[in-house]
Amino acid sequence: MTATTSGATRADVWLPFPAEEIDGLPEGLDYLFWDGGPDYPGDPAHCVYYVVPYMKGSEIAVRPMGAMSVVQVVQTLSAGIDHVEPGLGLLPAGVRLCNAKGVHEASTAELTLALILASLRGFPGFVHGQDEEEWRSGFYPALADKSVLIVGYGSIGSAIEDRLAPFECARVVRVARSARTTARGPVHTLDDLPALLPEADVVILSTPLNPSTQGLVDAEFLAAMPDGALLVNVARGGVVDTKALLSELESGRLRAALDVTDPEPLPSGHPLWHAPNVLITPHVGGSTSAFEPRAKRLLAAQLTRFAAGEPVRNVVSTTG
Repeated sequence: MTATTSGATRADVWLPFPAEEIDGLPEGLDYLFWDGGPDYPGDPAHCVYYVVPYMKGSEIAVRPMGAMSVVQVVQTLSAGIDHVEPGLGLLPAGVRLCNAKGVHEASTAELTLALILASLRGFPGFVHGQDEEEWRSGFYPALADKSVLIVGYGSIGSAIEDRLAPFECARVVRVARSARTTARGPVHTLDDLPALLPEADVVILSTPLNPSTQGLVDAEFLAAMPDGALLVNVARGGVVDTKALLSELESGRLRAALDVTDPEPLPSGHPLWHAPNVLITPHVGGSTSAFEPRAKRLLAAQLTRFAAGEPVRNVVSTTG
């Protein structure tokens, strides 16, 4: 079976949860708990399946990888894999990198809708009004009748559209790396953005961070959005040029709701904290009660396939 490697005395699996908390793990593997602490649970040279600690940053994720000489799978518990990419060159050839497709869709899509509705309906102002005991009534935009553009139409983008369905949007437009047709309609490419942005009242970013999306939302992108439009980022902070966004926010022309920022965490004193028309949440798209049960089901299923010598799922790249 693929779980054993010639020359290795043990076949260790590093997990960010205690093994006894995960139902359905296969026998025949040694499960070691490591959630990013200073001490390793065992020798990295015996690890055949490395599950990266969740939300502990790139430095911790990459730290043991250079010593993992027999590792066969690196499994993230996030949809994005940019935090482990700096360590891929340290690994032997043939290591499969898997993401957590299926784990974060529900939570991230929920937060996306919460950010849109809170921003459009003026919730930040209501919270401040409550603090000051002020009754701030008024007339606010609705999501109904808005044109929504989803940039990054993978499983999370699709889940976001699922939740937009009851809100009577005028239309939902989809953009991804490759053009295709879905049951809901066409998916456009990034090259189509200049023609699509001027008609978008709400632009949702749910794309991976990679060379084609780094700084995608620059001054030109933002200038193409109509006056009063809302930018929602649940992707990665690096997808947006922060300086360009600040310029649009401070002019009052655009609004933004951001679960991710660049830099991140956003340091004290950064002008984005107090820019007008922005709502910021601290990268909590996947950090809900829905995370652990889905993550543990994913690990049990992946490791069952691995122990049986079957192909693991969610492979996004293989080291060369």
